[in-house]
Amino acid sequence: MATPQLSPGVLVREVDLTVGRADNVLDNIGGIAGPFPIGPVDFPIDITTEQELISTFGKPLSTDAQYEYWMSAASYLSYGGVLKVVRTAGTTLQNANAGVGYAYTGMTGTGRIDSYDDYMENHGDGEDTNYTWAAKNPGTWANDLKVCVIDDVADQIIGITTSNLSLAGATIGYGITAVLDVNLPGAGSTSQFNGYLKGIITGVNTESTSELSTINVKVTSRVSAAGTETAITYAENTSFASFDTSDSCYFVDNAGINTGLSATLAAYTPATATDWYDQQKLQINNGVMYWKSIAPRPVSTKYTLDRSGKNDGIHVVVVDDAGNISGVTGSILEKHLNLSKAKDAISAVNAPRKNWYEQYIADFSDQVYAGSNPSSAEDAYWRTVPVATGFTTAGAGYVQVTNGDSLWGLDAQGVTFSGIGNTTYTLTGGIDYSANKGAKAALGDLQTSYNKLSNEDEVAMDYLIMGPGLTNEDESQAKANHLLSIANQRKDCVAFIGPHRGNVVGESNTTTQTTNLIQYFSSLTSTSYGVFDSGYKYTYDRFNNKFRYIPCNGDIAGLTCRTGILAYPWFSPAGQQRGIINNAVKLAYNPSKAQRDQLYPLRINSVITQPGIGTLLFGDKTALGYASAFDRINVRRLFLTVEQALQKAAEAQLFELNDEITRANFKNIVEPYLRDVQAKRGLYGFLVVCDTSNNTPDVIDNNEFRADIYLKPAKAINYVTLTFVATRTGVSFEEVAGTV
Repeated sequence: MATPQLSPGVLVREVDLTVGRADNVLDNIGGIAGPFPIGPVDFPIDITTEQELISTFGKPLSTDAQYEYWMSAASYLSYGGVLKVVRTAGTTLQNANAGVGYAYTGMTGTGRIDSYDDYMENHGDGEDTNYTWAAKNPGTWANDLKVCVIDDVADQIIGITTSNLSLAGATIGYGITAVLDVNLPGAGSTSQFNGYLKGIITGVNTESTSELSTINVKVTSRVSAAGTETAITYAENTSFASFDTSDSCYFVDNAGINTGLSATLAAYTPATATDWYDQQKLQINNGVMYWKSIAPRPVSTKYTLDRSGKNDGIHVVVVDDAGNISGVTGSILEKHLNLSKAKDAISAVNAPRKNWYEQYIADFSDQVYAGSNPSSAEDAYWRTVPVATGFTTAGAGYVQVTNGDSLWGLDAQGVTFSGIGNTTYTLTGGIDYSANKGAKAALGDLQTSYNKLSNEDEVAMDYLIMGPGLTNEDESQAKANHLLSIANQRKDCVAFIGPHRGNVVGESNTTTQTTNLIQYFSSLTSTSYGVFDSGYKYTYDRFNNKFRYIPCNGDIAGLTCRTGILAYPWFSPAGQQRGIINNAVKLAYNPSKAQRDQLYPLRINSVITQPGIGTLLFGDKTALGYASAFDRINVRRLFLTVEQALQKAAEAQLFELNDEITRANFKNIVEPYLRDVQAKRGLYGFLVVCDTSNNTPDVIDNNEFRADIYLKPAKAINYVTLTFVATRTGVSFEEVAGTV
């Protein structure tokens, strides 16, 4: 109700009668499931190009159990659509992994990591403690992949002029001290600093044949002569942060020292002192690469330092050591630098992005997931006792910070994280669908994968692609009927179904091929949401350098998609105008006219080769088993397009009042849209009824809204008759026209 005007004036009002619209909802999205060599399992991924198909799901393998699926997908993509690809599960599938102190073989079944969602729900954040690193998805593709990890466990390598250091107490986890006697420049004078450096031994290398042994040292702090201790951060060639050749070093057990050097085990003079990080190489077989050429040394992150923690920095590099992925041995696939061991860490560069290494790797790596954090049980890959990189003051001395396990995965507050140094993990144990990569996916697994595409509210879909059948005809029919049931349930897409391979491939007798097809398709579900074809095409597989037979149903779906892109969905995808099939050298079965006459009444669309034309779809029937307007592809696609468009328009009417205004508004949306479809040759005519005749008082009282939309669909020409009449010379055409 308008606000009343109390004095002369002009009141401006706006009434919006434009809410809601009808647009063609044509996404041109196909869907296929199959045993691809790599990729997430049972999780739909949108693919738009053949290159994306390669990078996400690998290249076609050499057996028909796998290449038929891959090449069916690639065939569809060649026509311009988007494809949702689902990699099918298999009982033998297993992720390549690096075990936790032992060879892990338990990643099948629920232990297998199928996808990112599976990892986050069941394997990440300490859920699965059976592996340290695992391939991003199952299969042999990641076997021999190396994950190289380095942190700042040590600062320096110190050479000691003695042999057999272990006898002198130079043990991992023991302390090392060095006397400081440094002149400091002052204001007009020089002052002297007296005290010592403190560090911890993180590695020992005793040479039995040489006088020179080495230890790895992590610098922790300096102590003044008065006993004041200050934490320091190592920097190469810095006086108060580095041990050098002039220092006298002492090794200290956990009983330690107090304020002097009285409780030493032994004293030695270093012969050399070099930066530890500069000497570290990636531990790979094929090539020599220093960590310093990849990135500066990892250090404590600002996030952790701000919370009184330290030593959380870590680099992770993924190396294709064997060249199985990149084709180049020793090539670096990924670099993930300056990550954190702290579970709560946030990137200082890209806040609020998580910087905890496990979450970061899950989000950004294409190759691996991080598993169990290092602990004392992981002696095969970490150290027998995790290397602590700090000391705490206790009584008469200082003791090693151990805290039991590694401390990785804790929040940063007050934590001194332990280290692993330079460590490399080799992934092993990845398994494909079978040992020889040749087993076809099981029917049940394929049905489960296609079910991931069955919910119309979650997954947009226009074309459901069967790809190949299975080992025997019964299973192929069961697979086909499952796809038809999905399409029939969704009622917004069409399933494209091809023959069992053995129906046409390897059989040279065309009569037998025809009989095989009739028998095969006779048991399939009658529905207008399906399309049958007769074809297997012979095409070139450039990845394996050979010609192969693959099913044509991916192409038929592609033709339908291309028709919607280049013309309109209510045009037929068959014939010379729009039905030419890509990359077909020949057909396994090229039916004659007489054979097509047998197949077409049984709802089987022939794929034929015409000399001078090429290979083309020569029929446009749906799988509906009785005469109806919906037994043609173009009519089914017309109604799917119109229904989806007008459904969107109808949704805008929800919760409005069912009165003349709403009904008129709805008709004003629908009728212009249908006039446009008619102008584009999709309809011969239409009628929209939305008034009191169908919105009766009972309907209104039931909170319903009804509109009846009558369509006369345009029909594609299937049959052409040309009659040629010879007449006498003296007879006019008007006399004989219409008489034959």
